[in-house]
Amino acid sequence: MKNDINIKNRKAKFEYEILDTYVAGIKLAGTEIKAIREGKASIAESFCEFSNSELFVINMTVQEYSHATYFNHDPKHARKLLLNRKELRKLEKEVKNSGLTIVPLRLFINDRGLAKMQIALAKGKKLFDKREVIKDRENKRKLDRIQKEYK
Repeated sequence: MKNDINIKNRKAKFEYEILDTYVAGIKLAGTEIKAIREGKASIAESFCEFSNSELFVINMTVQEYSHATYFNHDPKHARKLLLNRKELRKLEKEVKNSGLTIVPLRLFINDRGLAKMQIALAKGKKLFDKREVIKDRENKRKLDRIQKEYK
């Protein structure tokens, strides 16, 4: 089985400062996992939140499976994330007390064929932090160009 599905949230590392990462399973319907294996999912605008001590990913889009009949799924419903109870308690405490947020970083299929999501405990960046990141990126590009010219 070929596992080349690796859907990333590129905005997350720019918008947030990553403090800690976890790998969580996702509770999916049959047509949802088939659509993810086709690569028809997006986590660009998604976020995680707690409801009754359970963690859910909100706003994750999994397009409808092309070969399904009327048993197809809703593309944007909340999906439950599966973590240890100890990890869930720790995350919930961090989110409530210190105002941090939980952001999905990437969605992938592991070697056993199960869909997993890498989530991160993150702190929102300020505008000047984002400007620093952009400035550093541009300086690195300029240095690379200069080094390429002199080689």
